Amino acid sequence: MTAVQTAPTSAPGDAAGSAGRRTGIPMARLTLVELRKLADTRSGLWLLIVIGLAAAGAVALVIFAAPADEQVFDGMLAFGLVPAAVLLPVLGILSMTSEWSQRTALTTFTLTPARGRVLVAKLIAAVLIAIAVTAATAALAAVGNLIAAGTGGDGSWHIEAALAGQLVVMQVVYVLMGSAFGALLMNSPLAIVLYFAIPTLWSVLGEMVKWLNSAAGWLDLNVTSLPLSEPGMTGDQWARFGVSALVWVALPLVAGTVRMLRREVS
Repeated sequence: MTAVQTAPTSAPGDAAGSAGRRTGIPMARLTLVELRKLADTRSGLWLLIVIGLAAAGAVALVIFAAPADEQVFDGMLAFGLVPAAVLLPVLGILSMTSEWSQRTALTTFTLTPARGRVLVAKLIAAVLIAIAVTAATAALAAVGNLIAAGTGGDGSWHIEAALAGQLVVMQVVYVLMGSAFGALLMNSPLAIVLYFAIPTLWSVLGEMVKWLNSAAGWLDLNVTSLPLSEPGMTGDQWARFGVSALVWVALPLVAGTVRMLRREVS
């Protein structure tokens, strides 16, 4: 007589337990991976180095070129963040386009099939790097203020909490704008060129064409974000900034999210 061996069957409870143990990659780990990617590539690392050097140069310029009464902490911080506002969005673009330009999309989306979670992790990483750069610039401004106080400058440490928050908001919005362009276009050179070209062209048209002046006051982010670097933004200024951020950040980010979720990985 031949003995027939049958494979052991798992109980429904065991299957449920096994399914419960198969959890996805935690969002914190995904975010750490995306943060590491920002400095892993040569372009990302050098971009961070350039931002740091430019911020230090901006603070030094205030110390050696500004009048003594303008050599204060909040002024150095606001001026030191100007290079970051220009260059951080490029880092956001590279973060969004890296999966497609470096042909790692297949690996990334195989390990994490839910593309939306990867996108959220990239956005969180972009916000965190913007906050970190703001904090690092504040440290540079503090050193610069100590030097200014010792060389005849004002050296005042006063900064309004509202102004500090506004400066963080400015960096976050600009890096998210770069991320939105990257998600929408999924091509690093094209996204970088259009990120700088389209808003600049719109600003020029808003200044030159009279009937566009009023619209530019609401839709030109370069104009509506200027009050963020000064204390005491009014409700009208916040409204204008919010509308322009909706047009230049939220809309392309939504469109880019849809495109990223639907694009075929090859």
